[in-house]
Amino acid sequence: MKKLIYILPLFIFLFTGCQSKTTKSTENNSPFQVLVLTERGGQHGGFTDAGIKWLGEESRSLNFGFTEINNTDSINVSYLSRFDLIIQLDYPPYMWTPEAEKAFIDYIDQGLGGWVGFHHATLLGEFDGYPMWQWFSEFMGDIRFQNYIAPLADGTVRVEDKEHPVMKGVSESFVIPDDEWYTFNQNPRPNVHVLASVDESTYQPASDIKMGDHPVVWVNPSKKARNVYFLIGHSAKLYDTEDFTTMFRNAIVWAASKE
Repeated sequence: MKKLIYILPLFIFLFTGCQSKTTKSTENNSPFQVLVLTERGGQHGGFTDAGIKWLGEESRSLNFGFTEINNTDSINVSYLSRFDLIIQLDYPPYMWTPEAEKAFIDYIDQGLGGWVGFHHATLLGEFDGYPMWQWFSEFMGDIRFQNYIAPLADGTVRVEDKEHPVMKGVSESFVIPDDEWYTFNQNPRPNVHVLASVDESTYQPASDIKMGDHPVVWVNPSKKARNVYFLIGHSAKLYDTEDFTTMFRNAIVWAASKE
């Protein structure tokens, strides 16, 4: 298991309009702590590598330390108690140990911290000999992975809830480059609160693989933990896209806080 720990000096920078003072670490002005669960290499390796670099830079201004792990072997209730936030940076919802699954369920259902997930976190189904994790499917809106646009495509995302903190300072519509747009067996919308969706008519190149109404950023308000999922998350180019990095930055601050 590859494990990297980044701890920053004990001083705090304010993030205008979003910074909270209610994480586990703020009483003594120490950095709040983030667990980043990643998959390295493969087709998502570029996105993950760029994401770790970006997090290292952002951690200075947002005042957080983070620990990266590449599998769930170390995850249990005690381990997760160290963290204010979990970022699932393209790690899939399978290959988890039973103890890690139970600890994560408690973390989300009891609101012990926040969660930000990307792209591969909804690869829900039977993959690589693993069964589907039914609780995680319900967490994501009672969905199962169905298909994806293999050649990759640019797509225009349209914000639906401009008032949500994750969307603060985000353009009403913006282009996401070179993404692998997933489709699901059913729309998650009835079971989640959608923050943004992709306009499938804007795909470049065009694709016949479509959902119709296609949410791409959502939260599940039925869970005690603050949570937000981004369907996007395939290309390193995303970190050069201001609206994407604004959403990611907002999501970290919002999900890690408790007010």
